[in-house]
Amino acid sequence: MFLNFLDELRGAGIPASLKEHLILLEALESDVIERTPEDFYYLARATYVKDEGLLDRFDQVFAKVFRGIATTFAQQPTDIPADWLKAVAEKFLTPEEMEQIKSLGSWDEIMETLKQRLAEQKERHQGGSKWIGTGGTSPFGNGGFNPEGVRIGGESTHKRAVKVWDQREFKNLDNTKELGTRNIKIALRRLRKFAREGAADELDMDATIEGTARQGWLDIHMRAERRNAVKLLLFLDVGGSMDPWVKLCEELFSAATGEFKNLEFFYFHNCPYEGVWKDNRRRFQERTPMWDILHKFGHDYKLVFVGDASMSPYEITHPGGSVEHMNEESGAVWLHRMTNTYPAAVWLNPVPEAQWGYSQSVRMIRELMTDRMYPLSLAGLDEAMRELTRKR
Repeated sequence: MFLNFLDELRGAGIPASLKEHLILLEALESDVIERTPEDFYYLARATYVKDEGLLDRFDQVFAKVFRGIATTFAQQPTDIPADWLKAVAEKFLTPEEMEQIKSLGSWDEIMETLKQRLAEQKERHQGGSKWIGTGGTSPFGNGGFNPEGVRIGGESTHKRAVKVWDQREFKNLDNTKELGTRNIKIALRRLRKFAREGAADELDMDATIEGTARQGWLDIHMRAERRNAVKLLLFLDVGGSMDPWVKLCEELFSAATGEFKNLEFFYFHNCPYEGVWKDNRRRFQERTPMWDILHKFGHDYKLVFVGDASMSPYEITHPGGSVEHMNEESGAVWLHRMTNTYPAAVWLNPVPEAQWGYSQSVRMIRELMTDRMYPLSLAGLDEAMRELTRKR
């Protein structure tokens, strides 16, 4: 079964190696955990999963492979000593709740009743006090109550079930799912380099204790707050074909402003030229010359473009190719200048990667970025952050 588990993990895209499999077996032989499905779940997850974006897939594989074992365990009273259940009940339950347990009978009787009701029930049920479903008061259902009961599926109302079936806590961390602000923040955190900068306004507890012990009197030490020292230049394509991706770009912008204190952002349309802007309402009146940006911000800034790269090829290759103004130099010239000034640069494309080959302009921008174009997905963001980390 364990080899089947390993195969299922690999089939789900989780990079589980034979070495990790042997580590898991060695841990089991050494009795590092109690022999329960729950403890085995956490041990296996800690052994095989190195990327939090794969946690939800691991949960699905574990449920698929070990569902029968977990169910059998829940129905075997010998694995849960009666005196242990009694001790827990006396510690956490009120006298009224203890009487409810006694009225329903022993753990054996509860599980036997559950089997009978599952056999009798032929359709989904919601509400009530007997059939298993949601919103009722049956001790076996989703919303039902029994201090010693079993919950099947859904979210617990009372949080006191001994066994929870089909619980998945990491759905929004699957790196194949759509992005959200929280997931984007998780991906952006790979691009972090902490440093203590600014005024000394934070108590240095360790230095204070050491100084006080050495001096014999209170010797207070302060230090600067620890911040993410990475500097980021963010250029966002707006208007036209980018309109369907506004919400996604808003989430990216919100996450980036929360993760990076040293963040500068600008807008452009289709391709960056000699001028960009910060206020879309005044895009033609208040523009920032690109030369000013290249001279103001140092080479240590990380450069991130966000755009679908969908435009006329002439906007990239020819002077005067812009659809908004007369550009004296082509977009390709400005992209070369920007990537030469900032070696750590990537382009994030919200269009699914499978569709990139259908657009000539996307292929051209990707070539100009020396293949450093990544899909604006959780996995794509992760790869982009790795690329920016490699470039110093």
